[in-house]
Amino acid sequence: MRQLIVEADGGSRGNPGPAGYGAVVLDGPTGEPLAEAAEYIGVATNNVAEYKGLIAGLKAARALDPAAAVRVRMDSKLVVEQMSGRWQIKHPDMKPLAAEAARIFPAGQVTFEWIPRERNKHADRLANEAMDAGRDGGQWDASASTAALDASAARAATTEAGANEPSSAPSGSNAPSGSSAPSGTASVGWGSSADLGAPVTLVLLRHGETALTPEKRFSGSGGSDPELSAAGRRQAEAAAASLAARGTIQEIVSSPLRRCRETAGAVASRLGFEVTVEEGLRETDFGAWEGLTFAEVRERYADDLSAWLASPEVAPTGGGESFAAVGRRVAAVRDRLLERYRGRTVLVVTHVTPVKTLVRLALGAPPESLFRMELSAASLSAVAYYADGNASVRLLNDTSHLR
Repeated sequence: MRQLIVEADGGSRGNPGPAGYGAVVLDGPTGEPLAEAAEYIGVATNNVAEYKGLIAGLKAARALDPAAAVRVRMDSKLVVEQMSGRWQIKHPDMKPLAAEAARIFPAGQVTFEWIPRERNKHADRLANEAMDAGRDGGQWDASASTAALDASAARAATTEAGANEPSSAPSGSNAPSGSSAPSGTASVGWGSSADLGAPVTLVLLRHGETALTPEKRFSGSGGSDPELSAAGRRQAEAAAASLAARGTIQEIVSSPLRRCRETAGAVASRLGFEVTVEEGLRETDFGAWEGLTFAEVRERYADDLSAWLASPEVAPTGGGESFAAVGRRVAAVRDRLLERYRGRTVLVVTHVTPVKTLVRLALGAPPESLFRMELSAASLSAVAYYADGNASVRLLNDTSHLR
């Protein structure tokens, strides 16, 4: 049976906005391009464009050989997981597209694989060529495509680099681990000659307000698990609109607590995404301090509060969780996300302490820095993580979408 590979991608400049897709069919054994497809499709979302790219790629593969075994490779985890049957398809725009894709080849003849964005450059380039053509009032012209040339050059460069690589090169991962700052040479943005590929970017969204937020009461994972207030729901919708307009989010993960799941749900509904819940993103357990203001804690637990402020190893009264313990938990989640979402942009909906912890670890700052960051409800922050182990804080406490 002939082996074919379909690589497909789609994009939208606005989400929804001007959109296009690209797809390439490769020979399985050699990786040589056999067919290309791209089209400007007007105003659509990223997900619709990605599905249309998949459909075009599968149709091109069928035209080459309807009996071939086809392996689809895409950097859209949503499409890969839905077409593999592991995620439900809930969005009404996605269901007919998924059904159309499933009908092109007999069941079992097509398999799906997620790949990082940097390994999907051929299809990505085609999609951007299609969007550029649409911007100029036309359609993609295969004779003007440069994607195949770029892909050939990239393969040649990879082959040459592999031939020159010392056989005794050390192995091991440079990914951040533990509760310390990521390892590396701290040279992000300072002339590194290595092509590190696309970083994993974690866009950190603090949940919207609850009834406890304006009163500045301790609200962790050991309390009442409050829902968003009316103001908090408005903030979540404002964040969702802003993120949709930026069009960069590819995955959404959330704390299990209700206020975060509601905030994440507002964004997911706008983008047509699924939300993955990560238990490790929950807020600190503040023990007996849950629901109290800082002044009330000082009045009732003065010595315990002083000890807590003085050391990250000290937990709140009544079986709470220390900041050191939170740091270890959040660092473990970070490492899992970096491994799972290589080269992608992930929205992480969580709480004050986890966001500040991720920023602190990225900066290599001491634990007391947690008390020196302002983090408003529904604010956005961002950290990019590179393949050499370095991290770069790109945004902190952005509330422009709330004004």
